[in-house]
Amino acid sequence: MTISKKINRREFLGSAAAASVALTIVPRQVLGGPGYIAPSDKITLGYIGCGTQGLREMTALISNPALQIVAVCDPNKFSTNYIDWSLNDVRDSIRRALGDNSWGENIKGIPGGRDIGQEFVQKYYGKSKDSGTYKGCASYEDFRELLEKEKDLNAIKIMTPDHLHGTVAIASMKKGKHVVTHKPIANRMYEARLTIETAKKTGLSTHLLAWSKRPDYELIKKWISDGSIGKLKEIHNWSNRPMWPQWQANPTETPPIPKDFNWDLWLGPVPDRPYHPYYTNAVFRGWYDFGAGSIADMGHYSLFPLFLTLGITSPATSAEANGTTTCAFQGNVSVGVKNDVAFPLSCIIRFKFKAQADLPPFDLFWYDGGMKPVTPDEYIASGRALEREGMMFVGEKGKIIAGFRGENPELYADNKNITPQKTAPEKSGEDANNIWINSFKNKTQSPGSFIYTGPVTETILLGGVALRAGKSVEYDTVNMKITNVPEANKFLVREYREGWEL
Repeated sequence: MTISKKINRREFLGSAAAASVALTIVPRQVLGGPGYIAPSDKITLGYIGCGTQGLREMTALISNPALQIVAVCDPNKFSTNYIDWSLNDVRDSIRRALGDNSWGENIKGIPGGRDIGQEFVQKYYGKSKDSGTYKGCASYEDFRELLEKEKDLNAIKIMTPDHLHGTVAIASMKKGKHVVTHKPIANRMYEARLTIETAKKTGLSTHLLAWSKRPDYELIKKWISDGSIGKLKEIHNWSNRPMWPQWQANPTETPPIPKDFNWDLWLGPVPDRPYHPYYTNAVFRGWYDFGAGSIADMGHYSLFPLFLTLGITSPATSAEANGTTTCAFQGNVSVGVKNDVAFPLSCIIRFKFKAQADLPPFDLFWYDGGMKPVTPDEYIASGRALEREGMMFVGEKGKIIAGFRGENPELYADNKNITPQKTAPEKSGEDANNIWINSFKNKTQSPGSFIYTGPVTETILLGGVALRAGKSVEYDTVNMKITNVPEANKFLVREYREGWEL
């Protein structure tokens, strides 16, 4: 008798029928021990994106008993040319998860791709099998094939480059899957709105991984509400990113496409162009077509929880951006480089906001690439300098200065300095994962749901539009339209490759 592929791939469900009979007689906790979760109650997850960050987060996620990874997907089969924070972090993370210090000992370089993802999943789940092996994780090159064939999936996790986030999320929700994704929701305003609207329309559970609960923001909100710094005028947020090389023009070389790498699928909705490694792996974020810059990479972490805490429920109404410039020699003549393909090496963006329910009109300033505000007099007086990343709230009567995500805020007002107890360490990845896993299981919206992301997403993406426009842009938030620079509206949407339209 032939065993069906579906049952074979779901080895963990193999005894579900027998267990259900037993459960009518013996309580589940007796059969499985404390914390036992029946296979039929697990969230089944398709994991799309097996690069360095995808694999690293997989090592923290896979041990969660409430979830089972049943399929992985990546247009890259396997390679060791990935870019990361350190040479062996991904390898060592997998070793720790497997309890095997010899894993990957023959790999030279930084590994990634769907083969690594599948191998890791099957080795990890195999540890709990009497046979020591597990073959229940399918592998796909194309996420569309995964969504078509994996009909019993509950959810999708998206760990692709930014330009595919909206496309994959919308396709997944249309197939009835809950979705958790890395930031941003999408790297075009039109796609972000469509993704959020799809989440609302389907009623599925969703989660943006940049969400976190930040108790210090509650204290900052209290200080602002109490009038400790007077009327709020400005919020400043700065990051030392990018951590990738930032090119000023598209490469002209046309190296061969690596073996077992589907460049066409990696491009997705972006119009055809020759393959180049400068576009892929960790460096994609710097390109307007593929990424959304440092503000999307880091700004979601600081600003998404802040918007939720302070009650900022509408996006910025305008953005003015200034980025670093450079020049090149043509013969013996220096000429300015016009860059409309990649984010600048560093930038400062000012966003203007109308009054919110509990806030007056205010400006939000974003800085990256080493830029940051002028050091406040209060810091100079104490011989201190602003850290390379941070946040500052400026009112008519004082300031609040904190870490990048609001950590350890200090109040400077009325010639007094109030420094509360230091922030407790952030929850581990496993604890943070429980937030969205529980929401998916209960079919409720997580606190980081897509439906709450509109104001911060549109604000962040408006910054990229202002950079490309080269001038201040006024934004009609209702109609999603740039009103004063009509030619900038093209930056709200992309030119779609045939077959990838949304």
